[in-house]
Parts: sequence; structure tokens; C-alpha cells
Amino acid sequence: MITATSLKKNFGDFSAVNGINLQVNKGECFGLLGPNGAGKSTFINMTYGTVKRSSGDLKIFGYDPDTNSREIKYRLGVVTQDNALDESLTVLENMQIYCAFIGVARADRKKRIEDLLEYMNLGHKRDALIQTLSGGMKRRLVFVRALLGNPELLILDEPTTGLDPAVRHLLWGKVRELHQTGTTIVLTTHYMHEAEVLCNRLVIMNHGLVAAEGSPQKMIKEHAPGYVGIFNIEDQNKIKSIIAGRDSYDFVEDTSGVYLRTQTLSDLTSFHSDHGLTPLQIRPSNLEDVFLKLTGKELSVDA
Repeated sequence: MITATSLKKNFGDFSAVNGINLQVNKGECFGLLGPNGAGKSTFINMTYGTVKRSSGDLKIFGYDPDTNSREIKYRLGVVTQDNALDESLTVLENMQIYCAFIGVARADRKKRIEDLLEYMNLGHKRDALIQTLSGGMKRRLVFVRALLGNPELLILDEPTTGLDPAVRHLLWGKVRELHQTGTTIVLTTHYMHEAEVLCNRLVIMNHGLVAAEGSPQKMIKEHAPGYVGIFNIEDQNKIKSIIAGRDSYDFVEDTSGVYLRTQTLSDLTSFHSDHGLTPLQIRPSNLEDVFLKLTGKELSVDA
């Protein structure tokens, strides 16, 4: 579906994407992760032709987005970071305008819109003004808009940022259903658990480069195996002095606390009991630990 080879994008002297190679295969849910400024949005914008690459090769459905963006857009659906809905129009009017824009046959528009509104639990809002919808409803409506053209490839650009857990889980379920019906999905997100739940393969980008690639499980096993204890930030100096010179511990600190990773659960519980340090939480390593290790960045949607 997507093939990038030695792909670069420069903005003056700044390299937003610095010679990456990656491939998105038909039928997979592919995650694109990284801190702000890593190059994710630049890559996404290059895929549908709104940003032109500086060098390298990029193909979507076998087309070059710099010269064949129209052919690509007919087969592509995008859930953008911004909702970009006309607040003065109704739900139905917004979707009718978009159907006309992407070339959905007039005879098919009404049924397609109503089917998708029901699919996203928005059928009861078809005649409501956009300005009366909640943030979660607007986000679901952007999903409806992205699906109106029956896309082969769906790009989800931070689709659940700012949503409450209930709406987020609803959208996760819809993404799984779409994936199961054969839609290829590219997901960018700051929520590592979201990527673990939805993606069967992903890359972590940092400074315009691919820092790691693989399934979530493979990346955890390779880069951050073991167990993590999360301690109070006030304990950081004591923990640092205890583990100084000991390679069996992996230590990360940020404003939320101190993260200490060990190879086994018994190592972590022994550390707790031997030194009188009570962790706030003990858990298996996850994708967040991989992210922190590879990027050195605190996880935050405002990073």
C-alpha cells in the first residue's frame, strides 16, 4: 500500500524526515509513533500530496503522490487531527457536501451517509447543527466523513486525542471492525496503549529517523523486557545511588515519577523489600517503556 525508500523532507536546514525506509502492507494496521517533531505528520502529509518530498521515493497504491495525488485521494480516507467541520451546518449537510467533493454518486449519498451515521452511533444526530455536538460526537463524525468513499487505506492521525476513555474505546472497536473487513490502516498516536491494542506492526520515529520497527510484542521483548516499578519522584536520588554502576537496572525519570525496570519480577520485589522503597505500581514492561528508552521523551500529547 505504501512504500518509502530513502525518503527525505527538508524545511530549510531542518530535516523533518531524514532518509527513512518503510513499507505498509495491504490489510495491516500499521502504527507510526514518536514525539512531536519526530517527522510523523510530515510523512503523513507526503502520503496524500499536501507536502512534497525533498528526495527519495514514495509510492501509494503504486502512484507517486507528487504527481498522482488525485488518484490516491479517491482510494484514501483520512481522519485528520483537526475536525474541520462547518459548525453552521447540520451533520447531514456536512456529509452531503463532502460526498459531492469526493465524487460519491448522488443516488448513493443518502444511504451511505445514514448507514455510516448509524455505524458510528450518530443516526439520531443527522439533523443536528455541528455546533451542538459534543467533542466525542464530532470526532466520530470525522470518522464517518473519512469512510464515505469506501477507502482501501484509512489514515488515522491522532484520532482519539482529548477524548474520554468511553469514546476512545468505542472508536477502538470501530477501528478493529474496519481492520477485520480488510481495510488497511495507518495510525499515528501519542497513546502507547492505543498502539499496542490496535497495531500488528509499527515504527517509532525520532529526529526524522526510524528508531525501531516490529510488532508491539517484539519491540517490548527486544528493547524493554522485564518488569517496571514506578516510584515517587522524591525517591529518585536514593534509587540512583542504589543502582549506580549496576547494569541490571534500567532507570528513567520524568515529572510523573521514577521508572525502574528489572529483568525479572523477583528482582523488582527484592529491590523494594531490601531498600524499603514502596512502588506506586508494579507492572510488566509495555510499549511506553520502549518509547521512553528509544526517544528519551516524556510521554505527553503536549510534548
